[in-house]
Amino acid sequence: MMSFQDSASPSMEQLTLFHDFTMAVLTMVTTLVALSLFFISAYSLTDRLLLQEQIIEITWTIAPVAIILLIALPSLQTLYMLDDPFSPNITLKAMGHQWYWSYEYSDFPNLEFDSYMSPLLELSSNMRLLETDNSAALPTRAQIRLIATSADVIHSWAMPSFGVKADAVPGRLNQLMFSIKRPGIFYGQCSEICGSNHSFMPIKIEAIPMKNFLGWVISFM
Repeated sequence: MMSFQDSASPSMEQLTLFHDFTMAVLTMVTTLVALSLFFISAYSLTDRLLLQEQIIEITWTIAPVAIILLIALPSLQTLYMLDDPFSPNITLKAMGHQWYWSYEYSDFPNLEFDSYMSPLLELSSNMRLLETDNSAALPTRAQIRLIATSADVIHSWAMPSFGVKADAVPGRLNQLMFSIKRPGIFYGQCSEICGSNHSFMPIKIEAIPMKNFLGWVISFM
């Protein structure tokens, strides 16, 4: 894949914008340096005033500092936004096992299930190695908190469309905050090398409106 997945959360939108901005800056810097090397080597620009001029030395000292600040300020803003805590509407606990995920909705009693990868012969779509027998449903336009942990080895709950990833460590709870802005089905995978079947524990999230989510909860219970 040559680009990111379509963003489904404000966090991923900010990460994509920051990536595009940084790539534009790096492209300009790389082009300028390449052109400078080309002209110096092609036309033998070794004039004393060019190589030892004080103004030029000041320029190539200050310019990198300005470029770093230009990248650092939006980076810090994005990091602050990703770590900004809020009061969640829904809490979902994801526990990694070798090699499947189990989910527990902390706000609803006895609402928990396991999520295994669907066998190839039972696929209902063309999402090979990503389809699951049970998918976790989450409401759109709600503040969601995901708590990741593990029952055996270190796993990693990663959802590229949401711009979130957290290690699931045995005996430890890691927390993610995000919001889903549009309905849809989204796929992710464990991004930690957790054993021989590491690539066979996918993540499937169904994002639905809040009223449909409450109906799903009632039907599940």
